[in-house]
Amino acid sequence: MTQEKSASALSMMFVVVGNMLGAGILALPVNLCAAGFYPSVAATLLMWVLMTYTALIYSEQKSLTTNENADLPTFFHQELGNAGKWVTIVANLIILYGVLVAYLCGISAIIMSLQSALPKSVVMIIYFALVTGMTAFGMKMMKKCTPYMVTIMWITFGALVFMVVPDVSAPNLEALDWTYIPAGLPVLLMAFHFHNIIPSICRTLEHDRRKIRTAIIGGTTIGMVMNITWLLVVLGALPLSNPETHIDLITAFGKNDPATIPLEQLLQTPVFTYVALIFAVVAMSTAFMANGTALLSFMRDLISSNFGINNKVVVWCLSFLPPLLVGLLYPDIFLVAINLVGGVGECIIFGILPGFIVWKYSPEGSIRKYSGMVLIVCFAAVLIIELGQEFGLLHLSPNVEYWTHHTR
Repeated sequence: MTQEKSASALSMMFVVVGNMLGAGILALPVNLCAAGFYPSVAATLLMWVLMTYTALIYSEQKSLTTNENADLPTFFHQELGNAGKWVTIVANLIILYGVLVAYLCGISAIIMSLQSALPKSVVMIIYFALVTGMTAFGMKMMKKCTPYMVTIMWITFGALVFMVVPDVSAPNLEALDWTYIPAGLPVLLMAFHFHNIIPSICRTLEHDRRKIRTAIIGGTTIGMVMNITWLLVVLGALPLSNPETHIDLITAFGKNDPATIPLEQLLQTPVFTYVALIFAVVAMSTAFMANGTALLSFMRDLISSNFGINNKVVVWCLSFLPPLLVGLLYPDIFLVAINLVGGVGECIIFGILPGFIVWKYSPEGSIRKYSGMVLIVCFAAVLIIELGQEFGLLHLSPNVEYWTHHTR
C-alpha cells in the first residue's frame, strides 16, 4: 500500500516538474543577470514559497478539483461574480497564448543558432506542426510520456551543468544590484508555473491530501533546486558584459535569447550545443503539450458556453493559430512574452486571486487570513511593476553602457 502511494505521488511529482521546466528556466539567468547571483537566489526562494502556497490553496478548493468539467473562470464566477469570471478568462488567455509564443520563439532561436540554411519562419512552422501534432493525443499521452521526458531533462540538465562548471568564475558571482530584482520577478513566476494542472493532479491522486501535498511540494522543490543550480552556472560562467566578443548576458538580454545561446558561443563544443538543444526541445515541448492541451480544453469550454460553437476545427484554429501568427510576426520576443505571461496573467490567476480566496474564507485575525493579504500585496506589486514597464512608466531593465563601464 505504501509503495502504491509513493509511486502515485511520485508520478504526479514528475508531471509538476515537467510543467515547470520550460521557457522559464532558460530565461531566468538572462532576466536576472543585472541583479546578480545572490539577490537572484533570494528572489527565487521567495517565489518558490509563494507559488507553492498558492498551488496548495487551489488544491484545497473542492468545487474546482472534484468536477472534471470545472475550470478557473467558472470557479471564480461562483466566488467573485461576473467580473471575476472575465478577469480570469483574459488572464488565462494571456498565460496560455503567451507561453506558446515563448516556446515557439525560444526553440526557433536555439535551432537558428545551430544553422542558417533555413529561414526562422520555416523552422518555427516545422516545430509548430510537430508539437501541435503531439498535443492532439491529449492528457493520456502526457501522463505516459512525462516521466520519461522529465528523466531526459534531468540527464541533459546534469550534463549541461557538468560541462559549464569548469568555466564558473567567482568574480562573475560577486556583482549584485538589488534594484533590478523587481524586473526579474515575472520570469520567476513563469519558472514556477504549473497551477493549471492542479485539478488533474487532485483527481488522479483521488483527493488524497497527503499525496497531493507531496506531489506539489516535492515537484516545486526539485524545480527550485534546478533553477538555483542553473543560475549558479550561467551567472558564474558568463560575464555581464564583454564589449570585445559580445558573448555575455547583457547582449543575450538585448537579443531576447535563451541562456543556452551565449553558453554555446562561450564553450564552442558540439557536445554542449547538441545536449543544450535536446534539453531545450524536450523541456519546452513537454510544457507546450501540457499548456496546449489546457488551451484546447479552455477554448472549447469558452466558445461553447459563451457562443454555442462546438466545432473542433474552430477550437483548434482559435487555440493554436494566434500564437503561431504572433511568433511569425515577432520572432524575437522570447523574453517579452515570458515577462507578460508572468507579470500579468500568472500574477492575477496564480497570485492575487488565490490570495482573495484565503482572505475571504479564513477566520478574522488568523495567520491564514493575514497570509492571504500578504499574497495579494506581493503579487499586486509585481503586476504594477510589470504594467509600469510595459507602458513605459518604469525602466528597470539593465543598461548595457552602465554594465560595460562598471563590470570587470
